[in-house]
Amino acid sequence: MTRRLIRRAVPLCVLSAGLLAGLLPRATSVAHAHAGIVRAQAERSPSGDEVAQDAGSSTGRLQPDGSLSDVAGLSAKDIWAVGQQNAWDFWRNQGIITHWDGSSWSEVPIRGDATGAGHLRSVAAASATEIWAVGDGHDALPYVAKGSRDGFDRVGVPQLRTGDWLGGVAASSGRVVAAGSRDGKAFLLSSGGSAKGTTWKTAQGPAGALYGVALAGRSDGWAVGDSGSGPLAMRLTGSGWKQADLPEIKGGFLRDVYADGRKRAVAVGGVYQSDGGIAPLVLDWDGRHWKRVTPPERRAELYGVTGDGDGLFWISGYDPRHEAEGFLLRYDGSRWTTLRGPAPAEERTVRLQAVAHVGDLTMAVGHTLDDKGRYTDLVERFGPPPADVSTVKAASEAE
Repeated sequence: MTRRLIRRAVPLCVLSAGLLAGLLPRATSVAHAHAGIVRAQAERSPSGDEVAQDAGSSTGRLQPDGSLSDVAGLSAKDIWAVGQQNAWDFWRNQGIITHWDGSSWSEVPIRGDATGAGHLRSVAAASATEIWAVGDGHDALPYVAKGSRDGFDRVGVPQLRTGDWLGGVAASSGRVVAAGSRDGKAFLLSSGGSAKGTTWKTAQGPAGALYGVALAGRSDGWAVGDSGSGPLAMRLTGSGWKQADLPEIKGGFLRDVYADGRKRAVAVGGVYQSDGGIAPLVLDWDGRHWKRVTPPERRAELYGVTGDGDGLFWISGYDPRHEAEGFLLRYDGSRWTTLRGPAPAEERTVRLQAVAHVGDLTMAVGHTLDDKGRYTDLVERFGPPPADVSTVKAASEAE
């Protein structure tokens, strides 16, 4: 996940469009992509389609001016989200870690830390007893926390210093990696093996910043961001982190990446346009090269990406043409489907910052902005459409 305020012009603009939001090839696109629209009111659709599961919007029960930045799940009854509340009050701004048990959200505290966490940007779940979160600390250092449903503890990382910034984290049974920036360069912090969480290593890349990171194995993964003028990707191999070749895309940036094994990954972000707008950017890794693919929504902002481990990907973001509705894209390598949340009567702007997929459940988190400039955290769930009554009856009669 992903994500994710930093000094450099390109990411700063992206992140402030999604501060609470928290939110870039002349490459070969896939053969004719097809897009479809799926809505909560849709009739029964072909197998594999999804619709919004909530009649109205739901939240993670944060305090006023709250936003969720990232989400990670182990099962439909074990999902984690992080973000911040009281976002515009410097003295009261507070990082939040919250857990979904299949029926409700519960805040999980960080224990024994007098300074406390500021904005938490990213969360990763290695197991039910090993959840990681990263973001900002109120002591001017990046914040790293580890825990479970019983509570979280801040993890001391001696290598971190004032001015470092962490935007994303990924974790597996053998390794945890955080990505960000240090001294204007891409920065990676990792720990693994028997010393996981106690001994740390750092690595730096070229000029730029990293916002998202994903692991495909103990010694295989990706981290993405931007160089200030174009997209940036670094790959983890057995010999460490190295910059990867990407299509040249002026004004491009990458916000998040999902690795579906060693030979498949998808990274998402955007490209700044001359009129001030942002065009979506999706890059697809085929095991040898990154290529650009073209989503159906040409002015959407893309923030997060996840997958099912079997070639299907979900991308979260914001569609200015339908700003009151949650917006996701589903991509199977050739075809695209647009998923939208329910459209309320009141005016609002919805940004879905991150998305997770577990079982038949796709869950996206972010925030809404109302016509008075107030933020409210938002959770939207998507899943299989309800069975058509006549279909169920016919199936029952056939038994």
